[in-house]
Amino acid sequence: MTMAEHQDWRERGACLSADPDLFFPISSRGVSAGQIARAKSICAGCPVQAPCLSFALGSQQQHGIWGGATEEERKRMRRRARRQPARVSERRAA
Repeated sequence: MTMAEHQDWRERGACLSADPDLFFPISSRGVSAGQIARAKSICAGCPVQAPCLSFALGSQQQHGIWGGATEEERKRMRRRARRQPARVSERRAA
């Protein structure tokens, strides 16, 4: 991916025409659960879902729906990624 492609992924997001507040729910319960579902449905059809999620993971975004993942889902992804190298080294030692 060239630098220009890397920088312009935000300009190609399916979310551009949506209300930005939709992607920043105030909680994960109640009315916000519907908001999260709507945001994720937009992300599901987005041509730049992968770079969006990669950006959020790489820049430690703490809030919002990025690449179809909530804050909690991204936390779990980061924990799994941190544990993954340990599992690989455990297998090599065995």
